[in-house]
Order: sequence, then structure tokens, then C-alpha cells
Amino acid sequence: MPAAIHFYFDFLSPYGYLGSIGIETVAARHGRAVEWRPMLLGINALKVMGIRPLNETPLKAPYLKRDVPRTARYMGIPIVTHDTMLAPLPAARAFAWLADDDAGLAKRFGQAIYRAHWAEGRNMSTPDAVAGEAATLGIDADALLAAIETDGVKNRLKERVQDSIEAGVFGTPTFVVDGEMFWGTDRLDMVDRWLETGGF
Repeated sequence: MPAAIHFYFDFLSPYGYLGSIGIETVAARHGRAVEWRPMLLGINALKVMGIRPLNETPLKAPYLKRDVPRTARYMGIPIVTHDTMLAPLPAARAFAWLADDDAGLAKRFGQAIYRAHWAEGRNMSTPDAVAGEAATLGIDADALLAAIETDGVKNRLKERVQDSIEAGVFGTPTFVVDGEMFWGTDRLDMVDRWLETGGF
């Protein structure tokens, strides 16, 4: 069976949201599974690389406001932009908690959080919002709220973020196909071709 495509994501990124849908479509076309792996732009990009957030970067920030909805239209994916950035830690910790026991459920949770925030315009920054969305998947909201405050879950997310750094991941979406890394929604066509040709 072909190896799964690794998809590195951060819930705060609208490009991560778009990439989460795009990579599942591409992977399905080639009979590949997608393994979701969390990273945090606040660590990988800001702390490790010393890069400022895009929405606070001169010249890039105005471009971002045009490019995100334009890219969504190009991909045929609904999107709602927000005035404030999503705080990703509650959802990221919940994902790490779920993924240890059920990767499939963790992925469905991740898709639900992305959809709620970026397609439906519901802010998923708070633990209560995250737990409420998780409950629609049959996840015990109280158990989730308790889990994401434990040192064990916090450390598990830190480990996964460190894994992403060691893998060389600096942004989201990042896709790793058979050891080959592709960064950005604009690389999805290249990923598609790579899978079609077995590497070009």
C-alpha cells in the first residue's frame, strides 16, 4: 500500500484550510491516504525562523487580504475572512489528544474546526467553541475540555510541533509525498503531477 501523504497544518491559517481540502482531493485521485500532522506557525515561523505574522508584515498584509479570497474562489472553496486571528492552541491540543487514540476521528475533528471557522464564520478560538464543535462528532465535550488543560496533552502537542520542525516544516499547508516536501496551496497541482508520474 502506498505511503500516506503527510499534511502539516495550523488551524489559524486560511491557506491551511484551503490546503486541507485540496490535498484530500488530490490524494483520493491517486489512492493515497492523508495523515494530518499539527504544527504551529507561532513556533515554526515566528520563533524558529524569526518571521513576523503575515497580517503584521508591511506590503504582504494587504496582499494577503486579496489573495486568500481569490485563492478560495480559484479552488471553488467557500471562505469567510476574520478581522482577528484564530487562537489555535485549544483546537491543536484537542487534535493531539484525539490523534493518540483515533487518527481518523482526529482528522474529522480537524476538518470540522476548519469548516466551522473558515467556511461558516464561527470563531473557533476558545476551548468552549472547540468542545462544542467536537460534540457534534460524538466527542465528550467535558472530557475534551479537561484533557486540553493537562500537561500530558500540552506536552504531546509540543512533541508534534518539534517533530514538524525536525522534518523541516516552516509553513502551512506543507505536504510531504514519499519524502518530497511541497509548501503552499499553489503546489497542489505539482503534488498531483508528482503522484501521477511517480516523481518528475
